[in-house]
Amino acid sequence: MEMSARNQLPGTIKKVKVGAVMAEVVLKVGDQELVAAITSGSAKRMKLKAGDKVFAVIKATEVMIAKE
Repeated sequence: MEMSARNQLPGTIKKVKVGAVMAEVVLKVGDQELVAAITSGSAKRMKLKAGDKVFAVIKATEVMIAKE
């Protein structure tokens, strides 16, 4: 699959919580955790479950950087 988004982060699903309309997908990306909110329909259609290897694809016009 080719995609125009540059930020494609490989990860593993830790947890999927499917609600009536939206699903919360928790990913382990490296040593960080990333949470995505997607439609429940998409989560069901993709049959997402803990342990699945996936990509978090981030397409945004703004990315904030912080430094201590």
